[in-house]
Amino acid sequence: MPERSTDTRVLTWDTLPLYLGGLMGPFGTMVVISIYPELRASFDASTEGVTWSFSGYLFAMAALLLVSGTIGERLGRRRVTRATFVVYAAAALAAALAPTLGWFIALRIVMGMANAFITPLLIAGLSEVIPASRLGRAVGVYAAFQAAGGAVAPFVSGVIAEVDWRWSFVVVAALAAVLALRPAEGEPRPDTDAPPIRPLFQPRMIRLWAAAFAAAAGPIGLGVIVGVRLRDGLGVSSSAAGAVLLMSGLATMATSARWGSVIDRIGGHRASLLAVSAALVAAAPLGLIDSVLVLVPAWIVAAALLSYLPVNLQRLAAVAVPENRGGALSSVLSFRFIGHAAGPLVFLPMLDSAPGRTFLAATALGLITLAGFLLAERDPANSHAAPGST
Repeated sequence: MPERSTDTRVLTWDTLPLYLGGLMGPFGTMVVISIYPELRASFDASTEGVTWSFSGYLFAMAALLLVSGTIGERLGRRRVTRATFVVYAAAALAAALAPTLGWFIALRIVMGMANAFITPLLIAGLSEVIPASRLGRAVGVYAAFQAAGGAVAPFVSGVIAEVDWRWSFVVVAALAAVLALRPAEGEPRPDTDAPPIRPLFQPRMIRLWAAAFAAAAGPIGLGVIVGVRLRDGLGVSSSAAGAVLLMSGLATMATSARWGSVIDRIGGHRASLLAVSAALVAAAPLGLIDSVLVLVPAWIVAAALLSYLPVNLQRLAAVAVPENRGGALSSVLSFRFIGHAAGPLVFLPMLDSAPGRTFLAATALGLITLAGFLLAERDPANSHAAPGST
């Protein structure tokens, strides 16, 4: 894609709404994490019941992500993202007024379904307005906003819950309503120019699906394992554990944009070899650390390194199928969120008896992701990558 101007910035007033949309998705996802006690009290429910307000959201989002990007490309990014934000705002506001847990979970599922359209279409929109030479940095900035949303949400909702947890959802609804005023660019594509489905099932996409699932089930999902390890294994309070996760989230936010710049400068192949290897080395021994004072800084360092994985994953998906960017992104993200849902089911039962092996096994899945990255860099769709790639 040719340069449109000599302006080298990727964060401008025109692109800011796209980045804020990236923040809103994780914010709306994670807003329930710190208010389980309030939800249990309001709905007279168990922890298992309340958990479905999170898991149901993720499963609905992952299922619809398989097709949401293609739907958005066909009907037009502008129209679909505007409708997405309106539906998200309405569902969040209704969730704030939900009279029963059943209604609350149902509305959270609607929010998850709407969220399935956000990231694939917004990153596809970015890839249309940002030159390829700066796409890595742009996706890195987007990932930084995502990390900020996921890190800040539990803290903000926890503070608001001191008054009334329902106001957290009013905040989410207000943000979504504002974003509906600035949707991503992209007009409908008629049948003769409809985004193709077949390229989504090419080997390069299947490799990215495997890379996304392995990353989310393993190294990207280590935050959940760290949180449980702090609380149950090392006796840290829930508020202190939340503060640790906030700090690691802020570290992720701070480094994501820099990873994008590294990719643009030295190329995806070299960057992946260096960054993923360093991240896995930093994360693998975390389960052997029994001191909170040692584990916390070690985890923050590992989280900063692990932030490379979602940045590069989304960059590769954005260029894998140029004729259907939204479809490629949404299908890759679907496998990522399936991995997020599956990882804790596999690794948390192991944690009490074998924390060392648990962290090692989860981290080892990152080797699949690294292999997927390196193979993807060799695909023709990435032939425009930075000079340092192969």
